[in-house]
Amino acid sequence: MVRTVSISLVLLGIVVSGQPASAQSLSFSLFERYLDAYRVEAGIPGISAAIVQDGAVVWEAYLGRQDVEAAIPTSPLTPYPIGPLSQIFGSTMLLRKCMDEGYAELNDRVIRWTPFYQEPATTIKQLLSHTAPIGGFHYAPERFADLTGVIEECGDKKYSQLLADEVFDPFVMLDSVPGQTFLTPGPDDATLYGAARLDRYRATLRRVAVPYRMVNYRPVRNTDYRGRAVDASDGIVTTVRDLANFDITLTYGFLLSPASRNLAWTQTFAGPVPLPTGLGWFVQAYNGQPLVWQFGLINDAYSSLIIKVPNRGLTFILLANSDGLSAPFTLSAGDVTTSPFARIFLRSFVP
Repeated sequence: MVRTVSISLVLLGIVVSGQPASAQSLSFSLFERYLDAYRVEAGIPGISAAIVQDGAVVWEAYLGRQDVEAAIPTSPLTPYPIGPLSQIFGSTMLLRKCMDEGYAELNDRVIRWTPFYQEPATTIKQLLSHTAPIGGFHYAPERFADLTGVIEECGDKKYSQLLADEVFDPFVMLDSVPGQTFLTPGPDDATLYGAARLDRYRATLRRVAVPYRMVNYRPVRNTDYRGRAVDASDGIVTTVRDLANFDITLTYGFLLSPASRNLAWTQTFAGPVPLPTGLGWFVQAYNGQPLVWQFGLINDAYSSLIIKVPNRGLTFILLANSDGLSAPFTLSAGDVTTSPFARIFLRSFVP
């Protein structure tokens, strides 16, 4: 566990509906206890968490168990499927391969790149921002996934290969896997990824946190869960440390041009109507500060959350082996403060 600094926090009290209390200096250990209390209340077996500030991980916590029955605690190396949180990778890869390399424009129609797409008028930007075909906001990760073909056309490789070659390996995300199907690799996988990578992927997938569903307010092992192939919207398996590496890499311009990164983190519009999204991210304000965030939800299995406060150089990352971080809240509507996990972080670090 890493506790290299203490930060002046603003504590609102543990009760989510409570009012702000006076500012006071709290250690990360106290913040960790609050976070663990929420975990227990939500019935989440295990959580991995980290805070990144100014390009460095300043706090980590590994709470509960990744496997309850075997009494295996969570650890820095615990991998989790992150579900639709994978959109932040899909957005990054599209902006990197299609925009920064000059192959496409955001206002290109998707059918220019995938000719059989069923929405002939829909643009790349509309999918990235969750703009409905008739205009307005409509959160639909399955439509976002349709950008996979666009990325592959721009990058001239399978999307999973692009993730491996241009993100995971170069930026030392060695406990991340571009899809959950490598335990039974296909006939071409050895050629596409190499034997060493496939061995690493299989080893990582064997360590994935066990998924749990809530039954009568108790977590029960979900034996029905099946892993997913990767696309622009879903399928990535990663750890909290690897996500911290990705966050630092993205923030400091190693993956995207500053213009593309800032565009991804800027509120979009459908005509004159503001949307709660940028490009692959949600955006909103909190106490006068812009927030950039995304969440993952795999019902009865996993959940995840990342919140960035760009003006403070601050990022909060949470991964869990039940859906308790996301399912009880209306995050898909675009307001991260519906989550008590988000609120305790924001109230503590963004007064």
